[in-house]
Order: sequence, then structure tokens, then C-alpha cells
Amino acid sequence: MSTLIVFLPPRDPAVPSQEWQLPETAFLLLDKGGRTQRAGRAALALLPRASSTVLIVAARDVLMLRTAVPPLKGPRLRQALPNVVEDQLIQDPQTCHIAIDPQSLAGGERVLAVIDRGWFRFIVEAFGAAGHRNLRAVPVTRCLPVPVPAPVDGAPGGDAVEAASAAAPDAAAAHAVVPIVAAVLGTVVEHTAALFAEASDTSGAPGPSIEAQEPRVELALARGAHGEGLAVPASAVGATLAALAGDAPVTLYELADMPGSEPRLASVAQASQSRAGLPGAAPLPFETLARRALDCRLDLCQFEFEARPWRLDRATLRRLRLPVTLAVASLVVAVVAMNVQWLMLARQRDALNTQMTELLLNAFPKTTVVLDAPDQMSRQLDQLRVAAGELSPSDFLSLAAGLAHSLGPVPVNGVAALDYHDRRLDVTFKPEIKVDPDFNQRLARNGLSGEIDSSTGKWMIRNAP
Repeated sequence: MSTLIVFLPPRDPAVPSQEWQLPETAFLLLDKGGRTQRAGRAALALLPRASSTVLIVAARDVLMLRTAVPPLKGPRLRQALPNVVEDQLIQDPQTCHIAIDPQSLAGGERVLAVIDRGWFRFIVEAFGAAGHRNLRAVPVTRCLPVPVPAPVDGAPGGDAVEAASAAAPDAAAAHAVVPIVAAVLGTVVEHTAALFAEASDTSGAPGPSIEAQEPRVELALARGAHGEGLAVPASAVGATLAALAGDAPVTLYELADMPGSEPRLASVAQASQSRAGLPGAAPLPFETLARRALDCRLDLCQFEFEARPWRLDRATLRRLRLPVTLAVASLVVAVVAMNVQWLMLARQRDALNTQMTELLLNAFPKTTVVLDAPDQMSRQLDQLRVAAGELSPSDFLSLAAGLAHSLGPVPVNGVAALDYHDRRLDVTFKPEIKVDPDFNQRLARNGLSGEIDSSTGKWMIRNAP
């Protein structure tokens, strides 16, 4: 089963929902064996199709909260979640989509991922309309590498971690001691308006435009199970991380090896992308970030956004509208055509029955009841032949004469017995007589038909229909 991993840009808060658009996004296509097939950057309509699609959602668009969750399931849990996080949100919780981490924390608490419902619905419907039916969405903070804790002097690394956890179990949950993983995911591109001012001097010449601010970078922070994102100036990354981390150790990565605008084979070497060159930042290849998204258990597509490839949504109905219409139209045409043909054949049948009845009544006017005109006509003609002294084709003499002409190489004295009843002639040959295979053909040439009775060995000779 192939997998497509797409790295989504953050939502620009300055753009209203009516103007939301998805720019070209970086993607990675894996085959069913996990091998890289293609990597590139393309618009939504040009992204390759795959059996499943994983969306990496920007850190700024997802708020991670840790709280106790009531023991509910399904629609009841979905209705209760806005009340659980209401005190921790500035935005109306009813306009947010809330997903739950399937893994519980210490004390039974759960991590909730909150995202704007309108933006998330726009993303899901856009990918669904483009043909990506099996969707998963994961926060980018859950895709960052997990740093290995440094061992304490004089003790192995694993023992040191266990000793620290046993000595201060509550301190492991505090933000001050939780290691922070930070990643610079690129330069922030936002829609800004250029402001111009006119100078108030006597010359009347227009004043200079406001200089563009320092470029900002997208920063994703992971604190254990929590995550957050923000955009900061490139020169303030170090100071921001120092202020947020306090005494906690910080591991800094910088996203590298982003695919270009044209899809390419993974075997083709990619030119290194320009990076900010932050001091102390280790390179984080895009492929590594994308592959880690496959192991993320927190799927934002929950409740009404849960992936149901068999669900007939509006996009599917739009695609099926033409074939369904053609199928219904073909069925209607077939039914109408069959009924029209049946009516035509019924009229022909009635016309033939009327013609045969008139012919019978004209030939035999004394007939009072007509049930089967052809059969009644045949019987009346047989009666006329008998009355005129003619032999009927089904009489004994007619059948015997036809049999005599059909014997051929079979000797006449080879017939042991002849029985006539029910307008058929039963012929018994002597045991030493072998009837040749052409006997039936000779009977047919004389207007007769014959078949042998397997139980008695007799030949039953009738007048051919």
C-alpha cells in the first residue's frame, strides 16, 4: 500500500476564510515496501495519488493541552470536549476541532490537540475533492526526533534516567526539566500590505515606503508529549529558546534537503537548500521528518473528520453523478425498449391468432368453440381425409409403408413384431439383426422419425412433425 506524505504550510491569520488557498507543498511518496518513489513540490491537483495520505500540520495551527478527559465515547465525548478546554482557549471552543491522543499520560490525563475547525475542514475537503480518500493528519511536533538523554557521570545512561525518575517522579512532568526539541521549519511567508506615506514638506514629493521587517522563521517546539509553534525573527531564535527553556536542555534542528518544485526520483541527488545557518542547529532532512510522521499515533482526523473511504460525501457524489446518470438512463431506455418490443410482438401474436381463427371458421363454419386453431384445423383435415378414403400420415398403413421404404440393408424378415397404438408404430427387430446408423436418416427422408426405447429395445416410429 503506497503512502503519500504532505508537509502543509501554516495558516496565515491575515487571510480571511473566503480566500484560503493551498500553495505548492512538499511531498514524499513511498511504495508499499516503504521505499521512496518520488519527492518534490507540487500543487494540490498535481500531487501523486496513493492508497493513504498523511498530512503534517504546522505547529502554529495546533494547540496541545494536557487535561483530564471524562470517561465518554463517540458523539458524547465530542460534545463534552469543548467544555473541558473552554478555560484554556481564547477562541470560541465550539469553532475548534479537538482530537485526543490515544496514549494516556501519568495520572490518567490525556493530551488534546486543538485546531481551528474551519481551517481543518478546508484542508480535509480540499484533499478529499482531489481524490485523496484515506487521510491522516499529524502535528509536526510529533514528527521531530526524540533526543537521547545524556548519561550522568559515573553511571550508564539508562540507569541514570531511571535513578532521576525515581528520585523526582513529579519533576519529570514539569516543563522546567523536560527536554525541548526545537526545529526551524523554514521562512514564514505572510500576506502584508505595503504602506506608503507622503512627506509633509513643501516639496510635495512622496516619502519613502516602510522598510520590510526582518524575515521570520517557523519554529516548532516539542516538550515531551506537548508541542507548540511560533514565528520569530531569525536573529531572535536563540534568545527565544533560552527564555522558553529555562534550565531545560534544548536540542535544535533545522529542516534541510527540502524537495524542489519538480518531482524527482529519490536516487537523484538533491542540491542542498539554502539554510539560515543557525549556530548549534543540526540538519533535519525532510525525508526523516516525513517518515517519522508514519509512526505518529496522534491522528487529528477524528470524530466527523475520521477517514471513511467508503463514505459517499459530496465530492464522491459529484464524481459519480455522470456514471450514475448514464446507468439510470441506460436502464430506463432498456426497460422502455423491452416494453415497446413486447407490445409489438403481442400485437403480431394477436393478429396471427385472429387470422388463424378466421381461416378455421371459414374452412369449417360449424366450429363453435375455438381453443387452439392450428390443432383443430389439423384434426378436421385428418377427419376429412379419412372420410374421403385417404390414409392419414399417422395411420398404420402409412407408417408401415414408410418403414418398408426405410429399411435399406436391414432384411424384411428381420422384423419380429409390429405394434400400432397412439398413432405410432413400435417395431421389434430380431436379436441377431443389427440396425445400421443410417436408419434414422432413411426414416427422415420418408417423412418419419424414430427413436429406440432403451428399456425394451423397440424402435418407436412416428410421423415426422
